[in-house]
Amino acid sequence: MFSILILTKDEEINIQDCLDSVSWCDDVVVLDSFSGDATCDIAKQNGARIYERKFDDFGAQRNYALDEINFKHPWVFHLDADERFNEELRSDCEKVIKENKHSAYFVPNRIIFLGKWIKHCTQYPYPQVRLLKLGEVRFAKSGHGQREDQAKRGVGYIDTPYDHYNFSKGICDWIDKHNRYSSEESLAVMGEVSMSQCFSSDPISRKRALKACFSRMPCRPWLKFIHLYFIRLGFLDGYPGWVYCRLQMMYETMISIKRVENRMNSTEH
Repeated sequence: MFSILILTKDEEINIQDCLDSVSWCDDVVVLDSFSGDATCDIAKQNGARIYERKFDDFGAQRNYALDEINFKHPWVFHLDADERFNEELRSDCEKVIKENKHSAYFVPNRIIFLGKWIKHCTQYPYPQVRLLKLGEVRFAKSGHGQREDQAKRGVGYIDTPYDHYNFSKGICDWIDKHNRYSSEESLAVMGEVSMSQCFSSDPISRKRALKACFSRMPCRPWLKFIHLYFIRLGFLDGYPGWVYCRLQMMYETMISIKRVENRMNSTEH
């Protein structure tokens, strides 16, 4: 058995379905960023323990949970309110916990948009560290999200995905959220990277190296669309794939414009 940590902020539209997907767990913890809706009430009604902390960034929020919350189990799965667990993933988590080979595990996610799994242009499996052993892993801020900063015994892989309904609050909410994300991404400084890393056999190292290279390229929005829709075969995802690729192109446009604004503002000062 392992604990579940759910980060929330005004998630009353999502939290019940998320909690239902982990109803088997005897230690569900919600770390809330002072929601103004019924998120915490719904979580309490479902037996979850509630903690509150003002949100600054995802890395700091997850590290706070690891440092300050007394989990019932030594292993914790990090889940977001717009994500859904499943029995196969539970079985795989219990298997790797029993083997105890690594400090943490990358887990893939299936993005669900317009009622369909967007398999191709979301760059599936696009894994993130979600299952970890307490005391062996730290997180660091990376762009608008986070990445593992330390993992004493390395990071392994779980193949079974969870479902991610990141459009569950509607397209307006997605645009508002990515407007904020683009501001953070525009300020992020990508580190130096060698071309050899772009061809690494490790998919995570390769993805991060390619992202660093891509951040320096001109015409990023169009390149992103071409990459997702044609090279990653987004056209096979039908109309939802077409819309998703256009939204990603819009997101890259916002980042590019804000980076120009940042350079202009720094020059003026």
